[in-house]
Amino acid sequence: MTAQRQPHPHEPHERGTGQKLNWLRAGVLGANDGIVSTAGVVIGVAAATPDNIAAIATAGVAALVAGAFSMAGGEYVSVSTQRDTEKALIAKEKQELTEMPDDELAELAGFYQEKGLSPELAREVAVELTKRDALAAHAEVELGIDPEQFTNPWAAAASSFVSFTAGALIPLVLILLPVGAHRVWVAAAAVVVGLFLTGWISAGLGRAPRRPAVIRNVLMGSATMVATYLIGLLFGVATG
Repeated sequence: MTAQRQPHPHEPHERGTGQKLNWLRAGVLGANDGIVSTAGVVIGVAAATPDNIAAIATAGVAALVAGAFSMAGGEYVSVSTQRDTEKALIAKEKQELTEMPDDELAELAGFYQEKGLSPELAREVAVELTKRDALAAHAEVELGIDPEQFTNPWAAAASSFVSFTAGALIPLVLILLPVGAHRVWVAAAAVVVGLFLTGWISAGLGRAPRRPAVIRNVLMGSATMVATYLIGLLFGVATG
């Protein structure tokens, strides 16, 4: 009786994991960039002109809009290039399977030999997989690509746009609250909390250690806010 493979409950075995990780990467990058870059802009402007709410709001909204479109556009171009490359590789593999099937079969068996199978077993596995779906077998072993699930540039772009906007709203909304001289500190505290959460969530979704991700996020974001705050103070003093 043949035992059925039981997947480990804490390991991702479902198809499409690469797509999900791509969206996660774009989303986390977008949220972090939205929080940090917008916080840097509004805190710098607030340090220079603490009583000019219109200037702070204008700079913040401009940073949000420009950053969201920049992130989305960058993701779309980058992932489109990756998708085009994947399609070209798959087309080449299809051509080789049509023109030289015997050579491709031997090549596939060779890959399994490199993974530790005996020549006889590697040949048997290659033959069986070729009968089932030759293109899928070669694409997985040679290229690490699922020919039925290319990376999606629109999904990556949308993920970046939405996540950047959501992240940017945290410092933008908080620094505009009517809290007087405390607005910078309120916004900075909210940014630290936001960076803590994005690091915690992203590490959890990616099944990675949470502490390093949180520390990286918080330290880099805090350094950015300190730098832009000091620059804003310098310009405020110079123009005051």
